[in-house]
Parts: sequence; C-alpha cells; structure tokens
Amino acid sequence: MTKIYIDENFAPQLANGLDVFQKHLNQKEKYKVEVLSIKQEFGKGALDEHWIPIAGKQKAVVITQDLRIQTTRHQNELYKKHGLGVVFFKPPSDGYSFWEMVEQLVKRWPEIKNKTKLNRPFAFRCRSRGNLEKLS
Repeated sequence: MTKIYIDENFAPQLANGLDVFQKHLNQKEKYKVEVLSIKQEFGKGALDEHWIPIAGKQKAVVITQDLRIQTTRHQNELYKKHGLGVVFFKPPSDGYSFWEMVEQLVKRWPEIKNKTKLNRPFAFRCRSRGNLEKLS
C-alpha cells in the first residue's frame, strides 16, 4: 500500500476526507493508497528532518505547498537522499481558499496517484492550471 502524506500547510481534514474517498476506491482498484496528515501522524510543527526519513523509508509521497523543500539545498538533498516523492502545489499569489484547495486536490487526484507508481525520489510542481510539471 502506498502512503500519501498531506503536509501540515493543508488542513488535516483534507487528508482525512481524501482517505475516506480513497478507501472506497481501494476496494475496486488494484493499486491501494492510504492518505495521512503529517500533522496528525508526526505532530504539529514536526521538523522536515524528522518526518522525511520516515516517509522515505515507507516509499511515501508527500503533497505540500512548502516550496523550500525543493529550493533549499539541505531540504532538497534530504528528500532525495531518503527517496521521497514530492508533489508541490504552487498557490496563486493570494493563496488558495479551503474549497479551492479541495477542488485542486480532487481534480488532480488521479494524476497524483499515477505519479506514485514512479521510482523515487521525484518531484512535481502543480500550478492552479495545467498538468503536473516534473522538477529536476
């Protein structure tokens, strides 16, 4: 079973809701997915240095708005070293409302799940429009 973690920069209810929907899909699909909240699993304010190695060991994928994981050298090396898959949501300049974020996740969910089948580490960026864009 593949684990997809939703970072704490998203409401944990998004992870809970997606997991409920995904459990229904898991009954019909061969590829099983579990959706978890980083905040609920590792605690509020958990350091990336704490949860990234654990998630990497689980061959998990994280969905985040924290672009520093890609742009800060130490963070970038950390997710790559531990074999984590990352999907970065780049919000518009005024941010996403809760419902806009729900819409973005639901709309892109099939594509995100498809990317979880790739070898790790990997990183993709998701803008409010267009497909997921592979990052180097």
